[in-house]
Amino acid sequence: MKKIEAFIRHEAFEPIRTELLERGFPSISILEAKGSGRQKGIVEQYRGSTLTVNVRPKLKIEVVVEDKDKGLVVETSLKHARTGEVGDGKIFVLPVDEAIRIRTGEKGEEVLDPHTETEIPA
Repeated sequence: MKKIEAFIRHEAFEPIRTELLERGFPSISILEAKGSGRQKGIVEQYRGSTLTVNVRPKLKIEVVVEDKDKGLVVETSLKHARTGEVGDGKIFVLPVDEAIRIRTGEKGEEVLDPHTETEIPA
């Protein structure tokens, strides 16, 4: 299994979410994030003063998928997040050693498929 973490501009989120849902990946996590990189700070005017903002708002999307689906999720993210401008974001792909569905105790790749939930007897 792989965990894909994508730091993206806010406006890229909805097209990514929509396409992933259409392709069968309904389970994603979204977090508000701030960071700096090559984009560096931007200069803004606020109440007559010059202000340099060194961290920019981003969204962090996290998706855990089977190894075979990694490319699809990465390409979908790239397709919708890439503008060609500095500040488009970054994508990280990490290995996932284990996944456990808390409600049922299921383990492994079955946890990733929303259609394979089973109940564990009490």
